[in-house]
Amino acid sequence: MKSALLAAVATSALVLAAPAAAQGVKIGILNDQSGVYADYGGKWSVEAARMAIEDFGGEVLGQKIELVTADHQNKPDLATSIARRWYDVENVDMITELTTSSVALAIHELSKEKKKIDIVVGAATSRLTGDACQPYGFHWAYDTRALGVGTGGALTKAGGDTWFFLTADYAFGYALEKDTSEIVTANGGKVVGSVRVPLNSSDFSSFLLQAQSSKAKIVGLANAGLDTTNSIKQASEFGIVASGQKLAGLLMTLAEVNGLGLQAAQGLVLTEGYYWDVNDKSRNLGERFLKRTGRMPNMIQAGTYSATLSYLKAVKAAGTKDPDAVVKKLKELPVDDDFAQGGKVLENGRMVHDMYLFEVKKPSESKKPWDYYKLLATVPGDKAFFTAKESGCPLTK
Repeated sequence: MKSALLAAVATSALVLAAPAAAQGVKIGILNDQSGVYADYGGKWSVEAARMAIEDFGGEVLGQKIELVTADHQNKPDLATSIARRWYDVENVDMITELTTSSVALAIHELSKEKKKIDIVVGAATSRLTGDACQPYGFHWAYDTRALGVGTGGALTKAGGDTWFFLTADYAFGYALEKDTSEIVTANGGKVVGSVRVPLNSSDFSSFLLQAQSSKAKIVGLANAGLDTTNSIKQASEFGIVASGQKLAGLLMTLAEVNGLGLQAAQGLVLTEGYYWDVNDKSRNLGERFLKRTGRMPNMIQAGTYSATLSYLKAVKAAGTKDPDAVVKKLKELPVDDDFAQGGKVLENGRMVHDMYLFEVKKPSESKKPWDYYKLLATVPGDKAFFTAKESGCPLTK
């Protein structure tokens, strides 16, 4: 009788536990909220995801949508520990943003193991939908290939045919240097050298001296966030631009331009997947975000809005949050929102959309707050990104 009673209690516990685990849709924002990339994505990406959930109505399939966030501090081991707990204990259904390529690659592998969806926005490496692709992984907003095509291709065609790279010393920097180098050489240019720079460096002097002595026409900054702004500031002190070399911010966003100010950033050429003043839809998103936060979003924050919204649309279309069914819908549905119009998701998880080549305005050209960019060219998505077959993703073979 005692055994029967214990069995009944255990069965009741399971019955009670099962619905609790299944209830609600839970989305996690895992990114850098206190370090070198805190302005690049950070709490602003959290707000963008919150905005997408509100725009969707706050629930899906009759279930409440919950948002959880954490700071991975740019440490893959910490990020993996958080994500594992989210997946195993807290029933998180999808993780997004994932700034920092080393972190994104680690979570990509964990998501594959757990059969959970991740949508990378903040990390850049094209490997995420290339040799490291997996069935439950997606990549939104941009990647190193698209940045290379936009900025690298444009500057080389304009006569910047010799390059020296200051490269962030981890997966993102290597991928950005590699992808840009391939575009440079394909357009008749030459890479004359490069130097690896530790993440979150405060002193770029020795690296900039090497770039200066290379005599390269273009100094490619294969870094991001505070590393980019600090290297630009110190390059000015060394007179690199004044002496005739040109800086290329290979991953630079509106957040870094705002941090530098137009006086320091004017004339820089860069590529983004979103700018608030490109069209009516981008303006709608930008102005609503500005009202909430006091700032315009960059492509990471706007991309997080789009990734969150697209996931929720896929759950609704699938009629379930089962990952396999949602993956299928994510790859079927067009991406048409205030971030991207006419976007599509390839078999390897790459979301393809137009990219934009900009030049930062002079202070005298800016007519209002956040009026920072002149549009030089629109790069069609099918030109900016690898096709699924070109990517090297094993899923496409």
